[in-house]
Amino acid sequence: MELKEFQLNAVKKLFEAMETPARDIILKSPTGSGKTIILTYFMHQYIQSFPKTVFVWLTPGKGNLEEQSKAKMDKYIHASQTKLLSDVMTAGFEENDSCFINWEKLTKKGNNALKDSERTNFLEHIEHALNDGLRFIIIVDESHQNNTIKADEIIQYFRTEKIIRCSATPKGIAKAEVIEIPEEEVIAAGLIKKMLVINQDFPQTVETEDQTAYLLERALQKQRELRAAYLQMDVDINPLIIVQIPNKSETLLDGVERWFEAQGLTYENGQLAVWLSDRHENLGGIDAPAAPSTAVIIKQAVATGWDCPRAQILVKLRDNMDETFEIQTIGRIRRMPEAKHYGSDLLDSCYLYTFDEKFTAGVKMALDKGALNACTLFLKSEYKDITLTGEQRSMISMPRNPQKALRAIWLYAEENLGVGADKEENWTRLQAAGYILRDDVVRHTVSGETATLDFSSSDMNTISVTEKLNTHKHGRDYHQKIGKIGLEIGMEYSFMNTIIRKLFDKNFNYAHKILALEPREVYAFVLNNADRLRHLVREAMAAEMTQMQLDVQAKSLFEFHIPQSCLFTYNGEAKTQIIYKKNVYQNYLSSAAPRSTPEVKFEKFCEHSGNVEWWYKNGDKGSEYFSIVYGDNSEKQKLFYPDYIVGISGEIWIIETKGGFDRSGNSQDIDIYTPKKFEVLKAYLDAHGLKGGIVRNDATTDELCICMEHYSDDIGSDDWVLLEKII
Repeated sequence: MELKEFQLNAVKKLFEAMETPARDIILKSPTGSGKTIILTYFMHQYIQSFPKTVFVWLTPGKGNLEEQSKAKMDKYIHASQTKLLSDVMTAGFEENDSCFINWEKLTKKGNNALKDSERTNFLEHIEHALNDGLRFIIIVDESHQNNTIKADEIIQYFRTEKIIRCSATPKGIAKAEVIEIPEEEVIAAGLIKKMLVINQDFPQTVETEDQTAYLLERALQKQRELRAAYLQMDVDINPLIIVQIPNKSETLLDGVERWFEAQGLTYENGQLAVWLSDRHENLGGIDAPAAPSTAVIIKQAVATGWDCPRAQILVKLRDNMDETFEIQTIGRIRRMPEAKHYGSDLLDSCYLYTFDEKFTAGVKMALDKGALNACTLFLKSEYKDITLTGEQRSMISMPRNPQKALRAIWLYAEENLGVGADKEENWTRLQAAGYILRDDVVRHTVSGETATLDFSSSDMNTISVTEKLNTHKHGRDYHQKIGKIGLEIGMEYSFMNTIIRKLFDKNFNYAHKILALEPREVYAFVLNNADRLRHLVREAMAAEMTQMQLDVQAKSLFEFHIPQSCLFTYNGEAKTQIIYKKNVYQNYLSSAAPRSTPEVKFEKFCEHSGNVEWWYKNGDKGSEYFSIVYGDNSEKQKLFYPDYIVGISGEIWIIETKGGFDRSGNSQDIDIYTPKKFEVLKAYLDAHGLKGGIVRNDATTDELCICMEHYSDDIGSDDWVLLEKII
């Protein structure tokens, strides 16, 4: 299981939150961010680091979520010890268990609930576990549905000190530690779609006799367009339409089924599926990428935790339900089917068709910029022949390379601690740097008197307490420390362990070994010096920048043409909707969104400048846009998509806009790579005989300025010139 960088970061934050006094930890993660992967990885690492732990994962009732989550943990983590409620009822709770329980079985009266005698039995199992010294950590899945009195009653039985509540839409809990996974990071990792498009290409006024048929027609047309686009890329994915109908609407259900039947999609030929509380048809294997069903009809239940990554279109035929729920439903069409973007706006977006005004308003509020009005724009024919040489990465971007990290740590230790080939001398140098080198495990405490609770005062003496190393007892501590050191740089336990062993364990081969310790001694070394090692590893990754400058590998070139059409998103509620005539697309509006302030200003400038003949707003991700390759300092090739390509007095200019300078001249640019991007842009322009630069706004004069020769972060320097003087 490969965790993405943001997922490892979330695991690190969960470990940190476990050490705070707060009882509740809220994990707020967008649907599709791999919440189950993050939590199962965390549980696995935690159990190996802390003895006597039992995790209890509570899920809400609908849709067999507990079985789905258990199956995922079994799949991702082979050594895991997982149980369902039935297993707990027979075997009780044991150390290292991860138990997945649908808690409505514990609280509800009804057919699948526990009988009174069974409930007593269940509570006895909890008592036994507590008497055996086990401690429970509770995970509440989809917690927005579970914040009920009955649920709290269940949680109280476990007498837990930590509750992790996760949801894409958490409801407020006082004094909780909140860990939020930013949606941008999940999109950047390619796990969810870049854009939600609402009612694409609808006219200003829709006139129709049959609203349902109108929406379904649009959806089926979009489904066929998507299917063709996947096949063109040699990807066999059959995108799924979800049709959501109100709870008590048999006539509507009838109408939808009849409409699909008229198009040749029926239950009999497997192209139509239905998932209602009392009816299930063609649901087996519906989540397979190329499953035959084109559409599934659902009601409310499906909004909880149902995974079907090929779902890409939602038709919503319902009304009045609370706004939280809607975001969950949208979440169902936001996952990428293969957990990566395809570099095509069509395939990297998901689509909503509805006449339900309240629903679209709710979605727009929740997704902020992720849901805008959209339409397709076409290129004006006179710009079809504009070409530039674009650059693409030649290598697949990789996570951090363990061999390279190992070498960086050794080089850093050589430079900063003075270690070399002589192990005895290394021993002396490490001791001088404050490393503790002994066979026992050393803990520290203080003694003395204090009037305040500030134990850092000088009257306190530090006392060292040593205990004999016991690999069985200290093994978990070792695991926890190595895991923490690894999470510091986004590296998994197994890689980090190998790196430490290669540097310090005599049984592992490595040319630049710092110490040659016995395996037992490595345990003590790590436990006694965990903080120093964490610092060493983290600093080495940053210092690696200067010492291990990598050449950016060869890049591949391609002929860039402005795309024939583009999915144009804009803010339909903006007061001014002016058509920008100089843009290369027909009907490009001044309300284009999302746009940064410098972009809005620059577009206005182009439109009003006498020397600008035409301009094109480049995309920021995808193979159909213009890109230049640059390298960061950890051997990753990155792509830079300059914002604008502009025709000025017969010449082509390439412009990147950045955050401006405030009135005191301080930079508001948050991109740490700007100087690097300037260098590669300048090199590109020189190589191809073009002009351009970086444009920023100066708040003192409220004027756009351009930097073309040498990059400077000082607006007062001669490197920045008024844009209107240049163009």
